[in-house]
Amino acid sequence: MIKVVDVYKSFQMGTHVVPVLKGIHLEIARGEMLAIVGASGAGKSTLLHIIGTLDRPTSGAVFYNGQDLFQQSEREQAEFRNRRIGFVFQFHHLLPEFTALENTYLPALIQHRPLGEARREAIQLLKEVGLEHRLHHKPGELSGGEQQRVAVARALMQRPDLVLADEPTGNLDTHTGEALFTLLRQLNRTCGTAFVIVTHNEKVSAQADRIVRMEDGVITGAQTGPKISQ
Repeated sequence: MIKVVDVYKSFQMGTHVVPVLKGIHLEIARGEMLAIVGASGAGKSTLLHIIGTLDRPTSGAVFYNGQDLFQQSEREQAEFRNRRIGFVFQFHHLLPEFTALENTYLPALIQHRPLGEARREAIQLLKEVGLEHRLHHKPGELSGGEQQRVAVARALMQRPDLVLADEPTGNLDTHTGEALFTLLRQLNRTCGTAFVIVTHNEKVSAQADRIVRMEDGVITGAQTGPKISQ
């Protein structure tokens, strides 16, 4: 589904050019749960942002079903992100003035879907993440784990092919973080949505279908996760 081909990324820091990604090759299969692990500064988040077209590579290509995403216009990339990709970040980025329900259905309104339809689907998604009793609560009234569950529901609102999650459990305690990952795994298996999760949590990453390790801007290894019964 996604193919990353020879991707390099450098940043200009004053008079210096800092290489961050150094020739990344990666394929992501439809419905796969992939974990990307490595130390801070390894380039994990940069790679995630490029896959999601939030940033451009210095060179190389990213293909979605055979289409080179960086040959598309900015408008086409924005359409791709809204329809095909869901994002979950370490910080939930919920809008504080809106309820959990409103935060969840906002992506559908951007696509001019009818409010009633969007609202019904958002309610169902919030039920799926265990928040049917918190629909009308604003982010400030929710726990950290609940806020991240709203962020997950929002990421799934457009029924994307792929969800990119950057340290989604990073601000949560161990128990809450593991519960959130269990939820992501369940959604991956029931919805058929592919997940790429950047994480420092080895216990979490061990449950993925595949683990990719990064170091100093390159992929240093990959391994298959445990078989999990359906």
